Amino acid sequence: MLYDPTEHRIRSFVTRAGRLSTGQERGLKEFGPQFLIEHKKEALDYEQAFGRKAPVILEIGFGMGGTTAHIAKVMPEKDFIGVEVHTPGVGSLLKMIGEEGISNLRVIQHDAVEVLRDMIPAGSLAGVHIYFPDPWHKARHNKRRLIQPAFVKTLCEHLAPGGYIHLATDWEDYAVQMLEVLSAEPALQNTAEGYAPQPAYRPLTKFENRGLKLGHGVWDLVFTKK
Repeated sequence: MLYDPTEHRIRSFVTRAGRLSTGQERGLKEFGPQFLIEHKKEALDYEQAFGRKAPVILEIGFGMGGTTAHIAKVMPEKDFIGVEVHTPGVGSLLKMIGEEGISNLRVIQHDAVEVLRDMIPAGSLAGVHIYFPDPWHKARHNKRRLIQPAFVKTLCEHLAPGGYIHLATDWEDYAVQMLEVLSAEPALQNTAEGYAPQPAYRPLTKFENRGLKLGHGVWDLVFTKK
Protein backbone atom coordinates (compact mmCIF):
# COMPACT_ATOMS: atom_id res chain seq x y z
CA MET A 1 0.00 0.00 0.00
CA LEU A 2 1.49 3.34 -1.07
CA TYR A 3 -0.19 5.56 1.52
CA ASP A 4 -1.38 5.08 5.06
CA PRO A 5 -5.21 5.35 4.95
CA THR A 6 -5.28 6.38 8.61
CA GLU A 7 -3.59 9.68 7.77
CA HIS A 8 -6.04 12.46 6.92
CA ARG A 9 -3.81 15.49 6.44
CA ILE A 10 -4.33 17.80 3.46
CA ARG A 11 -2.04 16.76 0.61
CA SER A 12 -0.38 19.06 -1.91
CA PHE A 13 -0.96 16.67 -4.83
CA VAL A 14 -3.61 14.51 -6.44
CA THR A 15 -2.58 11.06 -7.60
CA ARG A 16 -3.26 10.48 -11.28
CA ALA A 17 -3.23 7.20 -13.19
CA GLY A 18 -0.94 8.22 -16.03
CA ARG A 19 -0.38 5.98 -19.01
CA LEU A 20 3.21 4.84 -19.37
CA SER A 21 5.14 5.18 -22.59
CA THR A 22 7.27 2.28 -23.76
CA GLY A 23 10.40 4.13 -22.66
CA GLN A 24 9.00 4.95 -19.22
CA GLU A 25 7.96 1.36 -18.68
CA ARG A 26 11.42 0.18 -19.71
CA GLY A 27 12.98 2.71 -17.34
CA LEU A 28 11.02 1.27 -14.43
CA LYS A 29 11.75 -2.36 -15.28
CA GLU A 30 15.36 -2.06 -16.41
CA PHE A 31 16.72 0.64 -14.11
CA GLY A 32 14.28 0.64 -11.19
CA PRO A 33 15.96 -2.25 -9.36
CA GLN A 34 19.26 -0.32 -9.23
CA PHE A 35 18.20 3.30 -8.79
CA LEU A 36 14.72 3.21 -7.20
CA ILE A 37 14.74 3.29 -3.38
CA GLU A 38 11.74 1.77 -1.63
CA HIS A 39 9.94 3.87 0.95
CA LYS A 40 10.54 2.43 4.39
CA LYS A 41 9.95 3.70 7.91
CA GLU A 42 13.66 3.70 8.70
CA ALA A 43 16.51 6.15 8.20
CA LEU A 44 18.14 5.99 4.79
CA ASP A 45 21.87 5.21 4.80
CA TYR A 46 23.17 7.62 2.16
CA GLU A 47 26.60 6.00 1.91
CA GLN A 48 25.02 2.62 1.30
CA ALA A 49 22.57 4.04 -1.25
CA PHE A 50 25.24 5.85 -3.29
CA GLY A 51 28.36 3.88 -2.51
CA ARG A 52 30.20 6.97 -1.27
CA LYS A 53 30.04 9.87 1.16
CA ALA A 54 28.97 13.18 -0.41
CA PRO A 55 26.59 16.11 0.27
CA VAL A 56 22.98 15.07 -0.39
CA ILE A 57 20.37 17.24 -2.13
CA LEU A 58 16.67 16.32 -1.97
CA GLU A 59 14.38 17.32 -4.84
CA ILE A 60 10.66 17.23 -4.19
CA GLY A 61 8.26 16.77 -7.11
CA PHE A 62 10.59 16.40 -10.09
CA GLY A 63 7.88 15.99 -12.75
CA MET A 64 9.34 14.24 -15.79
CA GLY A 65 12.85 14.51 -14.37
CA GLY A 66 14.70 16.49 -17.03
CA THR A 67 15.79 19.27 -14.67
CA THR A 68 16.79 16.77 -11.99
CA ALA A 69 18.96 14.78 -14.39
CA HIS A 70 20.61 17.95 -15.72
CA ILE A 71 21.50 19.25 -12.24
CA ALA A 72 22.88 15.88 -11.13
CA LYS A 73 25.13 15.82 -14.20
CA VAL A 74 26.48 19.35 -13.69
CA MET A 75 27.08 18.75 -9.96
CA PRO A 76 28.79 15.33 -9.90
CA GLU A 77 30.37 16.05 -6.52
CA LYS A 78 26.94 15.90 -4.86
CA ASP A 79 24.36 13.12 -4.53
CA PHE A 80 20.67 13.68 -5.36
CA ILE A 81 17.46 12.03 -4.21
CA GLY A 82 14.41 12.81 -6.34
CA VAL A 83 10.95 12.24 -4.82
CA GLU A 84 7.88 12.02 -7.04
CA VAL A 85 4.50 10.29 -6.73
CA HIS A 86 3.55 9.98 -10.40
CA THR A 87 4.69 6.84 -12.18
CA PRO A 88 5.30 8.26 -15.70
CA GLY A 89 7.74 10.84 -14.29
CA VAL A 90 9.50 8.19 -12.22
CA GLY A 91 9.88 5.96 -15.27
CA SER A 92 11.10 8.88 -17.36
CA LEU A 93 13.81 9.86 -14.87
CA LEU A 94 14.93 6.26 -14.33
CA LYS A 95 15.32 5.92 -18.10
CA MET A 96 17.55 9.03 -18.18
CA ILE A 97 19.60 7.82 -15.22
CA GLY A 98 20.25 4.47 -16.86
CA GLU A 99 20.82 5.63 -20.41
CA GLU A 100 22.98 8.65 -19.49
CA GLY A 101 24.96 6.89 -16.77
CA ILE A 102 24.00 9.28 -13.96
CA SER A 103 25.52 7.59 -10.93
CA ASN A 104 24.76 10.27 -8.30
CA LEU A 105 20.96 10.19 -8.50
CA ARG A 106 18.39 7.96 -6.80
CA VAL A 107 14.58 8.04 -6.91
CA ILE A 108 11.87 7.47 -4.31
CA GLN A 109 8.26 7.14 -5.50
CA HIS A 110 6.30 8.32 -2.51
CA ASP A 111 4.81 11.32 -0.70
CA ALA A 112 7.71 13.65 0.15
CA VAL A 113 6.22 14.58 3.54
CA GLU A 114 6.34 10.92 4.55
CA VAL A 115 9.80 10.44 3.04
CA LEU A 116 11.11 13.32 5.16
CA ARG A 117 9.42 11.96 8.27
CA ASP A 118 10.43 8.34 7.82
CA MET A 119 13.71 8.24 5.89
CA ILE A 120 15.69 11.49 6.00
CA PRO A 121 17.83 11.90 9.13
CA ALA A 122 17.62 15.24 10.94
CA GLY A 123 20.30 17.74 9.92
CA SER A 124 21.54 15.57 7.06
CA LEU A 125 20.68 17.45 3.86
CA ALA A 126 22.95 19.90 2.07
CA GLY A 127 20.00 21.30 0.14
CA VAL A 128 16.37 21.00 -0.96
CA HIS A 129 15.06 21.80 -4.45
CA ILE A 130 11.35 22.39 -5.12
CA TYR A 131 10.63 23.65 -8.62
CA PHE A 132 7.21 24.74 -9.90
CA PRO A 133 5.08 22.98 -7.27
CA ASP A 134 1.34 22.90 -7.98
CA PRO A 135 0.16 26.49 -7.35
CA TRP A 136 -3.42 25.48 -6.47
CA HIS A 137 -4.35 28.86 -7.89
CA LYS A 138 -7.99 28.95 -6.82
CA ALA A 139 -8.25 30.71 -3.47
CA ARG A 140 -10.26 27.90 -1.91
CA HIS A 141 -7.44 25.48 -2.79
CA ASN A 142 -4.52 27.57 -1.48
CA LYS A 143 -4.46 25.46 1.68
CA ARG A 144 -3.17 22.58 -0.47
CA ARG A 145 0.00 24.43 -1.41
CA LEU A 146 3.12 22.62 -0.32
CA ILE A 147 4.99 25.69 0.91
CA GLN A 148 3.41 26.34 4.30
CA PRO A 149 5.06 27.31 7.62
CA ALA A 150 4.87 23.81 9.15
CA PHE A 151 6.41 22.17 6.09
CA VAL A 152 9.22 24.73 5.83
CA LYS A 153 9.99 24.15 9.51
CA THR A 154 10.21 20.41 8.76
CA LEU A 155 12.59 21.10 5.87
CA CYS A 156 14.79 23.16 8.18
CA GLU A 157 14.94 20.33 10.69
CA HIS A 158 16.37 18.06 7.99
CA LEU A 159 18.91 20.59 6.67
CA ALA A 160 22.46 20.71 7.90
CA PRO A 161 23.69 24.14 9.11
CA GLY A 162 24.50 26.15 5.99
CA GLY A 163 22.20 23.97 3.88
CA TYR A 164 19.83 25.70 1.49
CA ILE A 165 16.27 25.65 0.18
CA HIS A 166 15.83 26.62 -3.48
CA LEU A 167 12.28 27.23 -4.69
CA ALA A 168 11.01 28.35 -8.10
CA THR A 169 7.51 29.21 -9.29
CA ASP A 170 5.86 30.93 -12.22
CA TRP A 171 2.81 32.00 -10.19
CA GLU A 172 3.37 35.46 -8.72
CA ASP A 173 0.97 35.15 -5.80
CA TYR A 174 2.57 31.83 -4.84
CA ALA A 175 5.99 33.50 -5.08
CA VAL A 176 4.76 36.17 -2.67
CA GLN A 177 3.52 33.47 -0.28
CA MET A 178 6.81 31.56 -0.56
CA LEU A 179 8.80 34.68 0.26
CA GLU A 180 6.59 35.47 3.25
CA VAL A 181 6.75 31.92 4.63
CA LEU A 182 10.51 31.50 4.24
CA SER A 183 11.23 34.99 5.58
CA ALA A 184 9.14 34.24 8.68
CA GLU A 185 11.07 31.06 9.49
CA PRO A 186 13.66 32.02 12.15
CA ALA A 187 16.06 29.23 11.14
CA LEU A 188 16.48 30.66 7.62
CA GLN A 189 18.16 33.65 6.06
CA ASN A 190 17.64 34.98 2.54
CA THR A 191 20.60 34.95 0.17
CA ALA A 192 19.16 37.91 -1.75
CA GLU A 193 17.14 41.06 -1.25
CA GLY A 194 13.80 39.42 -1.96
CA TYR A 195 13.86 37.04 -4.92
CA ALA A 196 17.13 35.49 -6.04
CA PRO A 197 18.72 35.46 -9.49
CA GLN A 198 18.19 32.12 -11.20
CA PRO A 199 21.14 29.91 -10.17
CA ALA A 200 23.22 28.73 -13.11
CA TYR A 201 22.64 25.07 -12.26
CA ARG A 202 18.85 25.29 -12.75
CA PRO A 203 18.06 24.98 -16.47
CA LEU A 204 15.09 26.60 -18.16
CA THR A 205 12.35 24.09 -18.96
CA LYS A 206 10.55 24.25 -22.29
CA PHE A 207 7.40 25.41 -20.50
CA GLU A 208 9.36 28.08 -18.65
CA ASN A 209 10.92 29.27 -21.90
CA ARG A 210 7.50 29.44 -23.50
CA GLY A 211 6.14 31.43 -20.55
CA LEU A 212 9.05 33.86 -20.57
CA LYS A 213 8.50 34.54 -24.28
CA LEU A 214 4.87 35.34 -23.45
CA GLY A 215 5.99 37.76 -20.77
CA HIS A 216 5.25 35.53 -17.79
CA GLY A 217 7.49 35.88 -14.74
CA VAL A 218 9.51 33.22 -12.94
CA TRP A 219 10.65 33.71 -9.36
CA ASP A 220 13.52 31.90 -7.64
CA LEU A 221 14.10 31.94 -3.88
CA VAL A 222 17.25 30.69 -2.17
CA PHE A 223 17.41 30.65 1.63
CA THR A 224 20.10 29.08 3.81
CA LYS A 225 19.88 27.56 7.28
CA LYS A 226 21.60 29.65 9.93
